[in-house]
Amino acid sequence: MGLVWGHSPAAAQSGASQGLPVNLGGYEFARSPQNAAARLYGIDQTLLWVVVALLMWGMVMVYSASIAIPDNPRLVRLTPTYYLSRHVISLVIGATVALLAFQVPMETWEKWARPLFVISLALLALVLIPYIGKNINGARRWIGLGVMNFQPSELAKLATIIYAADYMVRKMDVKERFFRAVLPMGAAVAVAGVFLLAEPDMGAFMVIAIIAMGILFLGGVNAKMFFMILGILVFAFVLMIAMSPWRRDRIFAYLDPFSAEYALGKGYQLTHSLIAIGRGEVWGVGLGGSVEKLHWLPEAHTDFLLAVIGEEFGLVGLTIVICMFLWLARRIMVIGRQAIALDKVFAGLVAQGVGIWIGFQAFINMGVNLGALPTKGLTLPLMSYGGSAIMMNLIAIAIVLRIDAENKLMMRGGRA
Repeated sequence: MGLVWGHSPAAAQSGASQGLPVNLGGYEFARSPQNAAARLYGIDQTLLWVVVALLMWGMVMVYSASIAIPDNPRLVRLTPTYYLSRHVISLVIGATVALLAFQVPMETWEKWARPLFVISLALLALVLIPYIGKNINGARRWIGLGVMNFQPSELAKLATIIYAADYMVRKMDVKERFFRAVLPMGAAVAVAGVFLLAEPDMGAFMVIAIIAMGILFLGGVNAKMFFMILGILVFAFVLMIAMSPWRRDRIFAYLDPFSAEYALGKGYQLTHSLIAIGRGEVWGVGLGGSVEKLHWLPEAHTDFLLAVIGEEFGLVGLTIVICMFLWLARRIMVIGRQAIALDKVFAGLVAQGVGIWIGFQAFINMGVNLGALPTKGLTLPLMSYGGSAIMMNLIAIAIVLRIDAENKLMMRGGRA
């Protein structure tokens, strides 16, 4: 994105001195003698502020949910602000990388689609190697980077979106043929699935599979093939659950979490999540007043942050969070449709893929916390504690903002 109102730095400076809008590096500024402050155009500021609100609320709730963790004798070395400080560092790193990602044109993302997906697969394989991947609670999903633990599965989600969008643009002429249109993409997702299930991380595999399937459908794969893919995915996940005793136990615990058999075992997290939400009633017990976060509810600052929100802010707080995510997912999908209408198919599919990712993962996390879905280890996007998850969420949002800015530039007659 170059200069719109002036075709050279001198012209831009001249336009600014006359009070005309100028565009520098993709940002339009309006300056006048009466108002020295610069105004930013081309950015969906409502979308940006909703994301900022979710991030700030999430930061407050991470602190609230983790403040009592040092009371645990095994974690007495930690300070009450341990998780908050690490979360803030993740936010700063994520925001910085997101600003850099915003500068990258969508044409560049399209060129790097396949290399980025290969890199994500390599990292998924690398995390399984002892002494490289960190084993936490029996799962090997992280690579230690000092200030934060990087989770390759989060990069794989974004890489899958970009690769699937690029794949559909390249396969425009074979959309109606199942094997030529779907099989290569299915094979790529299956390879990622093998690595993810070895960690194990079925939740991330589920999100990646839904992202790929959604982009295939939105990219033009017909309904018959879509339902065929859906049937294959459902069969695969049912088979994985049936062959895994501990996954089967999770399903049975979900069906009756308060039974004597599961209340202190596989249903423990769900029962205490429901107790927390029940205690919140309509208005909540107030910020910081949660009892369940006091070592009753495991992973209160990560997977079950929504339960703490429900306890402290009640039904009102939960409704606000749900509405914010609904609006966010819808707005991202609208930006994707606008890009496709402008014949920017790759950019449009990427935006819609991000909408599927954010919306579906938030839906799963909310369903788990509310007892509507079986327990699954997925965080609440933009809010839960988790360095690499926050960073990749922010990069994805930055890409969507870039797509929206390019859309608006094209609609004004410019060139992205």
